[in-house]
Amino acid sequence: LKATSSSFSLCLSLSLLTSTMSAALSSSLYISPKKPSCPQQSQFTTLSTKPTTIKTTLHSHPLFSVTDQTVTLQMKEKILCLELMGIDSGKALSLNPYLRSASLDSIESVLHFLQSKGIYPNDLPRILGMCPTILTSDIRTELNPVFMFLSSDLHVPENGFRRVIKKCPRLLISSVEDQLKPALFYLQRLGFRDLDALAHQDPVLLVSSVEHTLIPKLRFLESIGFSRSEAIGMILRCPALFTFSIENNFKPKLDYFMSGIKGKLENLKEFPQYFAFSLEKRIKPRHMESMERGLELPLSLMLKSTDEQFEQLLLLTKPSSVANV
Repeated sequence: LKATSSSFSLCLSLSLLTSTMSAALSSSLYISPKKPSCPQQSQFTTLSTKPTTIKTTLHSHPLFSVTDQTVTLQMKEKILCLELMGIDSGKALSLNPYLRSASLDSIESVLHFLQSKGIYPNDLPRILGMCPTILTSDIRTELNPVFMFLSSDLHVPENGFRRVIKKCPRLLISSVEDQLKPALFYLQRLGFRDLDALAHQDPVLLVSSVEHTLIPKLRFLESIGFSRSEAIGMILRCPALFTFSIENNFKPKLDYFMSGIKGKLENLKEFPQYFAFSLEKRIKPRHMESMERGLELPLSLMLKSTDEQFEQLLLLTKPSSVANV
């Protein structure tokens, strides 16, 4: 991202914007989609990405208005920098107002730091697009502690950082002391023992509030009739339960399960993944079709089967020959 002021001025000249876009895309402003080289060569290289990768047309962006004299050259440089990385500058500036006062040097330092941790340049548009706050995070006090947490607390090797961060970019904007460690402690107390699975499959649980997200969902399961140990067992079997909305997921699906399917809580205890399926697109249609054929299928068989397998199941299964367990 190192570029001379003259190249910035050239790229940002509104009257010549259209004719300079291809030149800007091949300038040192842009990031190579290739993997980062060795640490000594981790600087951004030239880019071969086509102009179609730019998400927001620069000359139509409100901050590029010729009549807007309040927009500084530095701001325009940052907008172009974000756009050429494939990040919607309007969205980024809206979600992270601190970008307006951040220097290009500080942004560049963050980008180089992420690359030094194994993040590929072509990973950055998605990661930073989801969490633009990362761009103005302090490397020493905010970003580096997250990687230390991954290494020391979750035992993620350095070559595994990229996979974890890609899975859950929000890790990089979470406080280690106030969020990540308390969440890990709570999850381990519940019985989460597989740190590798937690890091690579369910890292979103680490950025979830213990007080406002995890505990209320466990209590909800207890409130509908499960013992605490049963509720915990369900969550350990299906960690995604911690990510579902009580109002928009648990309650409507539970209501249909009790009144429509007329199932027993024991069925849900055995197959908590029931809550992971769409009520309108999967649960209701398949249950109704099963009932029309006079079949009572186990939840797992009814919901986990592919469309083709389900059709075959309906044809081959005799009415009332399978219990809903």
